[in-house]
Amino acid sequence: MNIADCIKCKGRLCGNGKFCPVIHKMRMQHKINMTAKQDFFGEAPNIFVGRFGYPNVNVGLLGTEQYDHHDDPFCWYENNFPIERIIGLRTSLINSNFKAHVKHTADKLLDVSREVSLAEKPVDVEIHLSKRPFLAININQDAMPHGPSVPLKSITLTENPKIPTRVEKIVSDTDLKAAEALRALARRNIDEHYLTRIFSAGNLGVKQERKLVPTRWSITAVDDTLSKQIIEEIQDNKTTAHQAYYGSYLGNHYLILIFPGPWSYELFETIIGEEMSFATDYENYNGRTSYAANTAGGYYAARLAILEHLRKQHGAGSVLALRFITREYWAPLGVWVVRQAARTAMKAKPLEFESQELMLTYAAAFVKKKFGVNLTALLKESKLVDNIRKQKRLNSFLA
Repeated sequence: MNIADCIKCKGRLCGNGKFCPVIHKMRMQHKINMTAKQDFFGEAPNIFVGRFGYPNVNVGLLGTEQYDHHDDPFCWYENNFPIERIIGLRTSLINSNFKAHVKHTADKLLDVSREVSLAEKPVDVEIHLSKRPFLAININQDAMPHGPSVPLKSITLTENPKIPTRVEKIVSDTDLKAAEALRALARRNIDEHYLTRIFSAGNLGVKQERKLVPTRWSITAVDDTLSKQIIEEIQDNKTTAHQAYYGSYLGNHYLILIFPGPWSYELFETIIGEEMSFATDYENYNGRTSYAANTAGGYYAARLAILEHLRKQHGAGSVLALRFITREYWAPLGVWVVRQAARTAMKAKPLEFESQELMLTYAAAFVKKKFGVNLTALLKESKLVDNIRKQKRLNSFLA
């Protein structure tokens, strides 16, 4: 299934009892537009900070009348929710939003947003909107599923948010830099989804530097910050084996190759379709000096998943991550999918090889059989493989 085909088809041509993404979205649209209320009591599990118009942005409180894992990627993953169910949950969240400057702190609505972001569980709220919510269908390939967005008139917390002591302690430290705060919270077992909303709402950092961070930027900032900490921790670890890991989730397949040597990382993302295309980004031992614009947030999400495993195994190495996106992934759901797909791969028992040549030969045969892709041609663009091969030739010469 390919969303490009769906855009052409618009639900008219498939038939034969096949699942149609467009018809599914239309049904969700109809259900929400028939049932959504202008004023309601419900639960708010998260906030959403937009990036358009920065530094004057939209801040939205995501709410629903009856919460049922509407904002819980770990639950979706552990229970293997299909894409259509995740879309249904996401589009049922009403984005009750208001305008704010990222540095503006004295605001009642922002205070409520911060409390929701800090709460361990969804918070009971009473919401009054400027108009009745209306969901417009969106089959844009690049858009993450979202519910109606409506200007907020007022919101009242109807319970005291339950904020863990370990979170309150770090948030109250106004001398602690944001990166240090994120790492401290991660050491206290606060997951990246929770960290993102805490950070996005402007709860961390030195007091005079605290500000709202657009959600999309916040997700990448959290992944990047946690990854850099792990890189520091594993830099003296030694890995001698050539290892290949494979796993997939919701049509996102990862073949991850680890070569002995110092830390370096390269990601290739390949879309499997009539006309295959790929994107790639790379970093050496010294890290990146610019944003990974070609593979964007997926670069940082997959890197974190791989580094978590290396730390757990007391390992290190040069990592080549190959992502293959099949037609099964017919609607984008966010980089959490990438992170969980890479984690799935790293949980698998690896295949070990005596040399890089044997591992690359295996990888080429595996990718050709499973995806019909000529990996040898693809890897001619690989900086990581080129550097490893040059390093081997230099070592042979010195020997």
